[in-house]
Amino acid sequence: MAEPAPRQRGTKAARGSMNSNVPAVRTAVAVLRRLAASPDPLPAAALARALNVPRSSMYHLLSVLVDEGLVVHLPERHRYGLGLGVFELGSAYLRHDPLEHLARPLLARLVSEVGDTAHLAVLHGAESLYLLKVQPEHPTTLVTDVGVRLPAHLTASGRALLAHLPQEQVRALFPSKDSFPTRTGTGPRNLPELRSMLNSERRQGWAVEDGLVTPELACVAAPSFDHNGHPVASIAVPFRRTARPPDTWPLLAEQVRATADALTRRLDGTPPSEPAQLRRRIDG
Repeated sequence: MAEPAPRQRGTKAARGSMNSNVPAVRTAVAVLRRLAASPDPLPAAALARALNVPRSSMYHLLSVLVDEGLVVHLPERHRYGLGLGVFELGSAYLRHDPLEHLARPLLARLVSEVGDTAHLAVLHGAESLYLLKVQPEHPTTLVTDVGVRLPAHLTASGRALLAHLPQEQVRALFPSKDSFPTRTGTGPRNLPELRSMLNSERRQGWAVEDGLVTPELACVAAPSFDHNGHPVASIAVPFRRTARPPDTWPLLAEQVRATADALTRRLDGTPPSEPAQLRRRIDG
């Protein structure tokens, strides 16, 4: 059966198809998240099944999202994908920098406590993207700076976030052996090795990088979460190995983790609390 063409903007049928505005908004957000998580556009029927929504309601909802530019309809393929409007919203988010504003005072307090530089980073594909850097009076020279991208599987900042992603997403980010470049000749070389590291770091609640980016430097990092328990950013403290013996790293990591937890609370986030469920997300 051919899919109905999207309705014109502003029609009552498209805007009034759901029984309640609040469930409609929740479903619209769920649709956008489902499309964002899929590597390919999806048919309306698949979205309706996945979200347990009547097919007719899904068509109406998609019609509104198409009208608003958040979803694009691919008529030849009978599928839907994310629209340019989502990119525009994301760009606006980056312009306003709310994450950085919320994190800056927390990082400043952490720097005053530990005496080392602190970073705020997010995932950008398979890379760690550094958004914020707060330094002490006499900082250590680092390769990381605002706007710098590094392979996520090599950095504590990146693995702190990768450890809490679904296994399908991790696999999509690292599809082959070519996905595992090195900087110092060390680090995970394939997906099983990366998963082993992620499992260990997820269980301990923080990630550690020891000489994988710069030989004389190490780093600990911990994740912050949104209201869905999704990792959105990591807080990290890099340091010279000679300045901190390895037996002191767990204490530093707890300070970093406390700061990451404070950012989670500022984001009205919810840390994941089901270990068995988290194991399934990584182990499959």
